[in-house]
Amino acid sequence: MSTLDDPVISTARLRLRAPGPDDAPRLAQLANDPGVARMTTRMPHPYGLSDAEDFLGRCGRKDAARERVFALEREGEGLIGMVGFHPNEAGRTEMGYWLGRPYWGQGLATEAADAALVWASEGWRRRYVMAGHFVDNPASGNVLCKTGFLYTGDVVPLHSLARGEPAPTRMMVWLA
Repeated sequence: MSTLDDPVISTARLRLRAPGPDDAPRLAQLANDPGVARMTTRMPHPYGLSDAEDFLGRCGRKDAARERVFALEREGEGLIGMVGFHPNEAGRTEMGYWLGRPYWGQGLATEAADAALVWASEGWRRRYVMAGHFVDNPASGNVLCKTGFLYTGDVVPLHSLARGEPAPTRMMVWLA
């Protein structure tokens, strides 16, 4: 298991690590899929190399006590997605994630989210994590349920950069 100072997590099929500048081309390639971007709040579409470089630069400047982003890496394939923890508007830790389309439907998002949550609990001492998924993305809801999130009953409009408008979002909570 990783510590706060050494944020590398290994699972059966993945390695979660800090993203770096070398990830920019692959990040831009995977994130420039409208089907991926539409299911996130912060990812624009189109998504180019400069977007990836800007995102990765911001990752390097985050306060590790408040935010953490992990690059999801699969052996022989490199970067396949991201998972991150960010403070929301209320100051609570919120988890978000995405995978490139070629990696959908293989249980990799569940594997990554589960490992990240174990780290958040054991290495980062978080006991309460929020998440949400757009109503039109039930697959993400399934991932969150499999990792122990529970629905709060709240559905809130969250703005999606790629959609250019708010989308109804089902909110969930995870308790360590």
